[in-house]
Amino acid sequence: MRVFKVLSIVLLMAALPVAADNASEPASAGGSYVAPSPGAPLWSGPRAILFDNGPVMTNAGTGVGGADESLLQTISLGMTTLGFGHQILNDNRISDQFTIPAGETWDITNITFFAYQTGAPTTSTMTAVHVEIRDALPPGGSVVFGDMATNVMSSTVWSGIYRVTETTTGTASDRAIMAQITGTPVTLGAGTYWVVWQTDGSLGSGPWAPPVTILGNATTGDGLQSVDAGATYAPAVDGLTLTGQGFPFIVEGTIQGGGGGGGGGGGAGAAAEPIPTLSNSGIVILLLAFIGIAAVLIRRRM
Repeated sequence: MRVFKVLSIVLLMAALPVAADNASEPASAGGSYVAPSPGAPLWSGPRAILFDNGPVMTNAGTGVGGADESLLQTISLGMTTLGFGHQILNDNRISDQFTIPAGETWDITNITFFAYQTGAPTTSTMTAVHVEIRDALPPGGSVVFGDMATNVMSSTVWSGIYRVTETTTGTASDRAIMAQITGTPVTLGAGTYWVVWQTDGSLGSGPWAPPVTILGNATTGDGLQSVDAGATYAPAVDGLTLTGQGFPFIVEGTIQGGGGGGGGGGGAGAAAEPIPTLSNSGIVILLLAFIGIAAVLIRRRM
């Protein structure tokens, strides 16, 4: 019995570092070169944007092969977290929010998320995404769409962006950020909603969620992370600066009674142009002009 207890304690202690490692990937993990996949498809971007939670790309064309980069500002801002764990295998989750303005109803068709696995080529290794939308801060409120068991990923391709640090920019290509397009057909009215999601991939690393990244800004949002299967959520913060991080995601669809989305909540369509009308004085002037023309024509005939 004593041997069994000791063995149990050893196994539990051995598991703790693994759980901690699954929560985030630090900048100390470094970076290396991974050859891009020849002919790998490239994300063409969203079509009808209702909401965009923020950028992940910071530097255009500065990466390996002319790719874009998402720069973790390790030197200028002292940041240390490359990505946050949201692995289906470990039932880790991340969450962020969006708001539908008063008076609007959105017909959401899909949401695009972003993730990477260290060591992956530019052919996506992502295999699944679980999504739920809640009407209150998780784990509270009610689920208005989805669940954490169904794979709703419809496609995944390379975003054209590498996640790098200020010491690996231009040389590291082992963190190719993938776009994950998910089918999320749901109609929602005005209010604030929290999206909760987790990702699976075919490699052993992560998957990791890169945070919203803005040059010169250590704080980029108020995203949440759960590392206990959704029982509790804590602010997603950088490992050293402890600044709040948001998570990039894009909601697409249409606004009822309007058109497609328009970059963060627009898309109601152009306002109709008013039909030109004449004032009373304009009508009088027009009548006098007609009378004058008629008088000239009558005189010529006489």
